[in-house]
Amino acid sequence: MKIKDFPQAVIDENVDYTVKEITSVIKRYGPRESGNKNCMATQKHIDKEMKPFCDETGFESYKMAPKAFLHFTKTISVAIILSVFACLILVFTGVISGIGGSDFFLPQCIVAGVTAVSLFITIMEFLLYKPLCDIFYKKIEGHNYYAVRKPKGEIKKRIIISGHVDSAYQWRHIYYGKKLPLMTICMAGTIGTGVISFILAVVTIIAHFVNMGAFGDFLINYSYYFHILTALFMITLFLFVDFKTISPGANDNLTGTYAAVCALRMLDMAGVEFENTEVVAMVTDGEEAGLRGCKQWAKDHKDEYMNSGVETAVLCVDTLTDLEYLNVYNRDMTGTVKHDPKFSQLVMDSAIEAGHDDLKFASVFFGSSDAAAFSQAGITSTCLAAMDPAPADYYHNVRDSYDRLVPEAIKTGYEIILSTIFNFDEKGLN
Repeated sequence: MKIKDFPQAVIDENVDYTVKEITSVIKRYGPRESGNKNCMATQKHIDKEMKPFCDETGFESYKMAPKAFLHFTKTISVAIILSVFACLILVFTGVISGIGGSDFFLPQCIVAGVTAVSLFITIMEFLLYKPLCDIFYKKIEGHNYYAVRKPKGEIKKRIIISGHVDSAYQWRHIYYGKKLPLMTICMAGTIGTGVISFILAVVTIIAHFVNMGAFGDFLINYSYYFHILTALFMITLFLFVDFKTISPGANDNLTGTYAAVCALRMLDMAGVEFENTEVVAMVTDGEEAGLRGCKQWAKDHKDEYMNSGVETAVLCVDTLTDLEYLNVYNRDMTGTVKHDPKFSQLVMDSAIEAGHDDLKFASVFFGSSDAAAFSQAGITSTCLAAMDPAPADYYHNVRDSYDRLVPEAIKTGYEIILSTIFNFDEKGLN
């Protein structure tokens, strides 16, 4: 089947169904912190909805620490503020003098060491999504949910449509900076001053042993003043995440969750049965906790997806809202992960076939989607999303509720997803 032959009434009905379901989920279960009972209640609700038209459904559990991923922002901000405070005390009191030939040597060593460790933690956690800090936090049980629609014959291909059910802790910079680029100013200032403080501290330490002339003398005597600016920006980092307030997550990412649900629901309503292609809906938990759920799923199913002889591809859908930013994201995790080029092109071609020829290939330049966890594991994957990368004013805050849903964007996403499924069934990737 081609998307042009698919009954439009079925797509329209599922868009209406999605809006009603998302509204109901938020009203009944509320915000969904990664791994909490609201996530599981939502997944169980979805399971009841899907059982009538799926051949198999189930849950897989794993352990995660919900706050470990972003709590480092508070840890490193406090550490750097304290290091700068200690630096100033040592500089102005002269309690320790003469080490390294100057009263300023030890204070700069403290700042350099603390900022170096802080930058390392930031890179590992937020840039590379490594579970570096998880060992310091209490773990709870999270769940990934799956539903399978099997083909009539032997399984030769498998396409997975995935969305995450958990919602994010509120990011204060975006919520309070609705009309100002507060997020950009604070994050650029935090990262920029942190890096500059580290460089200044290191160069100043070297200047104690290497004659740099007037430049070296200036650094030794005055560079610590810059660290005060760094400490001030670290206050904004400390306030960045509000762990007591959780987004309703209507767009990010119940739209992706119901894209997975409705992919199977629409096929069933239209009576579409494939000969050799299995279609799977996957609803992960823990994306907002650092992709923990999807990382676990990719680890547990890597051999099945890569070595079973069944050609498998994963389309992760993350936020279907801002149509002007609807793109195929073939790069992810702040641009460090590249998704499968063949599958990304198939999704792009499918979008054009569905009548949407204004999509572009794009990169998730700040943060990551679940697709990155699959691609890192070597599993064929890509991401479809429609969100203002500015970012949108509803991103990770309480404005992301059902009143901000955009049915037209959901409908466009569903048409592209169906078109991708049909083309994958017909052509595959190889």
